Amino acid sequence: MSMDRRQFLKITGVSTILGIGAVAGVNGLSRSPVEASQVEPSPDALKAKRWGFVIDMSKFRTDDDFTRVRHACHSIHNVPDIDNPKVEIKWIWKDTYEHTFPGQESKYMAEEMKDKPFMVLCNHCDNPPCVRVCPTKATFKRSDGIVMMDMHRCIGCRFCMAACPFGARSFNFGDPRPFIKEPNPEFPTRTKGVVEKCTFCYERLAKGLNPACVDASQGGIVFGDLEDPKSEVRRLISKHYTIRRKLELGTEPSVYYIIGGNENA
Repeated sequence: MSMDRRQFLKITGVSTILGIGAVAGVNGLSRSPVEASQVEPSPDALKAKRWGFVIDMSKFRTDDDFTRVRHACHSIHNVPDIDNPKVEIKWIWKDTYEHTFPGQESKYMAEEMKDKPFMVLCNHCDNPPCVRVCPTKATFKRSDGIVMMDMHRCIGCRFCMAACPFGARSFNFGDPRPFIKEPNPEFPTRTKGVVEKCTFCYERLAKGLNPACVDASQGGIVFGDLEDPKSEVRRLISKHYTIRRKLELGTEPSVYYIIGGNENA
C-alpha cells in the first residue's frame, strides 16, 4: 500500500504523542544544514546573530497605519482574508493593551493607554516553547533566532498553538486558498490542517530585503541584530524605555515596544 509523506508524518506524530516507539521515525526528520523552509541565501542576504524588532507605537496613530502594515505582510505571504474571528488567519494584527501586556496595567494608568491598540506578531522568542513541543520539528529555531514554520512537516496537532503564550499561531480549519484575493505566486499557499505564523520574512532577508512590515511601517518598525551593539535596534533600546510581552514566562521575546516615543530620536 502506498503512503504519501503527509500520511507518514501523521503516523509518526501520533505515535510520538502516544509513546508507541516512534523515536526512530521522528529522529529521521532531523534537520539538514539548510532548513526545509529556509531558502538558499544570495550574496546580498541580510545576516544577524539574532534578529529582532523594535516597534515604536508613537508612529502608529491611525487605523491606516495598522492596516498598511498588516496588508503588506498578508498580501505577500498569501494570508487568507477570512472574516470570522473564530477561524481567521493572522500573521500580524492589532490588539488592546490589556491583551498585549496582561498584568502590567494599573488602576492609575491613563485611560488612553488602556484603550491604545498595539501591533502584535510572533515574538520569535529566544527560548520558544512552541519548538520544544512540536513532534515533527515543523517548528524550529534558526541559528539567527528566527522561529520558523515548515508547513510540509506540520501534522496539525496544534501543540505549538497550546504552547505559545502570545496567540501568534493560526490553524487552517478549512482550505485557505479561496480566501486569498490576489495570490502571490512567489510565496507558497497553505492547505487545510496546518498551522502558520509570521516567519520574519525569511525569504526577503535571503534576497537582501527588509521584512515587508518594516518597509510599510514608515519607521514604526525597526529590524536588526540584537547582538550587534551598533545596530539601530540596539540604539533604540538603549535610548528609550522599552517593554516586552509576558517576560515573567521566560521565553525572552525578540520584539521590543517603545510605548511613548520621541519623534526626533
